[in-house]
Amino acid sequence: MSVFFGGTLGEPSGRAVYVISVAAELAGVHPQTLRIYERRGLIDPARTVGGSRRYSERDIQRLRRVCELTAEGLNLEGVKRVMELEDEVSRLHGEISRLSAAAREEVERVRRQYRREIVPFTGGSSVPVPYRRR
Repeated sequence: MSVFFGGTLGEPSGRAVYVISVAAELAGVHPQTLRIYERRGLIDPARTVGGSRRYSERDIQRLRRVCELTAEGLNLEGVKRVMELEDEVSRLHGEISRLSAAAREEVERVRRQYRREIVPFTGGSSVPVPYRRR
């Protein structure tokens, strides 16, 4: 019924390939429901030059999440807020990962620098340090 271009079927892809009827079937809702979700800002499908909606695997996953949340009793405004918070958490996790990697790289850079600057003590004669009495 649908053609999938690129990636593995079921793998989240940003490529918008599904028309509204196929997306509705994959998400288990009526096409009119997808239009309502779009008007409420829950989904933002890509558009062709002619203005037709095209849905990606990510869009389908998002639609399924909307269905899960509404089945749990949330209204569409609640679903929108939950999904905004989930998106923010996901964004923050990515930022934490990026910052952690940058911190690890910086620690390793400093370690390499210290290894070059530290001269090992060979155990030769030491120079006495004068002791001062008070």
